[in-house]
Amino acid sequence: MATERPDLAAMLYPLVRELIALELPVLAAHEVSMWGYSVLTALDETPVRTQAALAEAIGADKSRIIGTLDELQKAGLIERTPDPDDRRVRLLSITPQGRRVRRAVRKDIQSREESVLDGLSAADRKTFIRILHNLHASR
Repeated sequence: MATERPDLAAMLYPLVRELIALELPVLAAHEVSMWGYSVLTALDETPVRTQAALAEAIGADKSRIIGTLDELQKAGLIERTPDPDDRRVRLLSITPQGRRVRRAVRKDIQSREESVLDGLSAADRKTFIRILHNLHASR
C-alpha cells in the first residue's frame, strides 16, 4: 500500500505564503506592488501588449489593473501608446527604467529565496526549480 501524502495545495500553500512574505519588503523597497511586478515581468517577456492581453497573461481582470498601469506609467516604468490599428486600444510596453526595476526586484527576491532553498542539497534544489519551471511552463 502506498504511503499517503498531503494534497499538493496543502504542501505548497505554506511555502507560497512564506515566499510572498519574503517578496513584500523587496517590492516595497523598489516601490512596486505585487501586481506592478507582475505587469513589469509580463511586459519584459513580451514587450508590447494590449491591456486585455496583459490582464489575461497575469490572471487579472483588465479593469482591475488600470490603477496599477497608472502608477507604473507615472513612475516612468511603462508606456501606453495608441494602437495605430485601433485608436481605442492602448499598447503597453516596459521602459528601460521599468526593465531595470524589474530585474533588480527579481534579483533581490531570488536572493531572499535562498533562505528557503538552503535546506536542499544542490541536486535537490536544481531538481525542485526545474520541476516548478516545467509545471509553470505547462500552464
